[in-house]
Amino acid sequence: MVNRVVTGAHYGLRDWLVQRVTALVMAIYALAIVAQLLLQPAFGYDTWSELFSGNLMRTFSLLFLLSLFYHAWIGVRDIVMDYVKPASIRLVIHVLVILALILYAIWSVQILWGM
Repeated sequence: MVNRVVTGAHYGLRDWLVQRVTALVMAIYALAIVAQLLLQPAFGYDTWSELFSGNLMRTFSLLFLLSLFYHAWIGVRDIVMDYVKPASIRLVIHVLVILALILYAIWSVQILWGM
């Protein structure tokens, strides 16, 4: 009889592609922020506040953060699956990381939209 241990393994093209797409989103965001900051004649709180006051920038920032969280989840999950052998410990780590990332996502929305 085969003893199958369920630990959340998802190998394949989908996760590889998601990591590449999220990395691309993060790179585009970083370049956009750097370009925006280089184009400013003076930089201070007013400039920073004005940059993030529009819904387009807030939405783009949230897309960046969600991409970061998903990218991190795939990376951490793969590392844990490779190096943590006991299934119970692996499951606990997965649950803790998922909860932390969900809390970070909620916190990001609160920061960006001031709720």
